[in-house]
Amino acid sequence: MKFWILVLAMCVAATTRAAEPTEPAKAPTLVVSTLDHGEFDLARQRGKWVLVNFWATWCAPCLKEIPDFSAFDREREDVVVIGLAFEEIEVADLRAFLKEHPAAYPIALVDVYAPPAGFEVPRGLPTSWLIAPDGHVAEKYLGPITSADLARRIAQEKR
Repeated sequence: MKFWILVLAMCVAATTRAAEPTEPAKAPTLVVSTLDHGEFDLARQRGKWVLVNFWATWCAPCLKEIPDFSAFDREREDVVVIGLAFEEIEVADLRAFLKEHPAAYPIALVDVYAPPAGFEVPRGLPTSWLIAPDGHVAEKYLGPITSADLARRIAQEKR
């Protein structure tokens, strides 16, 4: 009998906890050393939209995003793009690749075994997070996106 009372009490406690309001999502953190632009600190980008794009050199859809995101980053004062190369590759090989496929935004090589703690490990590439000017995650994208998709999402938030 005591066993069933204990089970019932645990179920009630679990239900009560589940009904409590959850804490709002915290702004993700990201501090990485980029190949050519020094340190990138997401917290220093407050006031701007930030696209955090996980990609790889072997990912065909990722390669289509690079020129589009480069133009978007150049054309909009309110947007910053950071590319996170999520693969095992030597820095020299990544630099050589970027000479063939230049990006106008900072690129950082991240360790696939110790990815940035502020973001969940990508389940596929490309994976991107659009961070709002106040630092919260406005949208997560799994798969390729375009600057037009991002512009529409940003316009939605501004309404």
